[in-house]
Amino acid sequence: MQEHRTAAFVAERLRALGLRVREGVGQTGVLGVLEGGRPGPVTLLRADMDALPVRELNEAVYASANEGVMHACGHDAHMTILLTAAAELTARRDEVPGSIVFCFQPGEEGSAGNRLMIEDGALEDPHVDRCFALHVYSGLDVGKIGVRDGAFFASADEFALTIEGKGGHGAMPQISVDPVVVAAHFITALQTIVSREVHPKDPTVITVGHVEAGTTFNVIPDRALLQATVRNFDRETRETMPERVERIAKGVCEAMRASYRLDYRFSYPATVNDPAMTDLVREVGAGVVGGENVIEHDIVLWSEDMSFMQEQRPGSYFLLGVRGGPETSVPHHNARFDLDERALRVGIEMMVALGLHG
Repeated sequence: MQEHRTAAFVAERLRALGLRVREGVGQTGVLGVLEGGRPGPVTLLRADMDALPVRELNEAVYASANEGVMHACGHDAHMTILLTAAAELTARRDEVPGSIVFCFQPGEEGSAGNRLMIEDGALEDPHVDRCFALHVYSGLDVGKIGVRDGAFFASADEFALTIEGKGGHGAMPQISVDPVVVAAHFITALQTIVSREVHPKDPTVITVGHVEAGTTFNVIPDRALLQATVRNFDRETRETMPERVERIAKGVCEAMRASYRLDYRFSYPATVNDPAMTDLVREVGAGVVGGENVIEHDIVLWSEDMSFMQEQRPGSYFLLGVRGGPETSVPHHNARFDLDERALRVGIEMMVALGLHG
């Protein structure tokens, strides 16, 4: 939610095209509206703008100039694609059916900027009928498009569990309540939710990524803190997860004489693609890269806050291949993430074609 200079740059470019521009949407979001020359739907095309707190290790001329801040997920490519598509569609205004809303969104990396923009009226004035977004992906070759009907990206929720024990000397555990041991049993038992409670056909991940306890080797601490991410595709299963996690926390803590405090937070819902909108992406993709290069992609366990818009409007989210060799096959969120820039033209042509499709 700190994209102030970026948002100002985007707004300036959109105004220079003669579009109706709205700034400060959802704090730092920007909307540009193009009114087409033909009757048709209102189509929203979205690009996220935020970077990550990563120190870039690439030595390219376009490497980050800000220490500790890097576009390690390719959102700079998303903005480049959408700004160029806006320019091309504006030049072809007479061919555009209905209106196009160019949505530049802040805070995708954990701040739910998409939801904030919706709350600030991003889907109204004009009333959006459908929405599309893409994400560059180093797991696909340049010239490939990845599509999927239905749930594509997982929901992403999180919880923090504080286990309260009784500190003491490491040599006298019998007069203490060791929260480290309790935490270890909880982490192990937690995985039975996935292995023994959730249907095997319902992909679910529970990862405890942060464990904090103690200050030295021979002292039993008073408490342990655990933080975890929970990912899933099924709405009903997702809604039951807080009860499942708490049941295990309560049982383990009672059995081992500890107490606990659970803070469970729902974050991003699953990103669900509308089949009709995805068919449109398939059709457009076949024209841009050829039908053989439009790949029916498997589900992925990352999450995406475009899910909020796609809960309210039919839409489709697709993947844009950016892998052109070893240097551009580095995973996202890595300090050496980069992309083959030939992919930019493919992304631009996809967004332009979607904007021109009535």
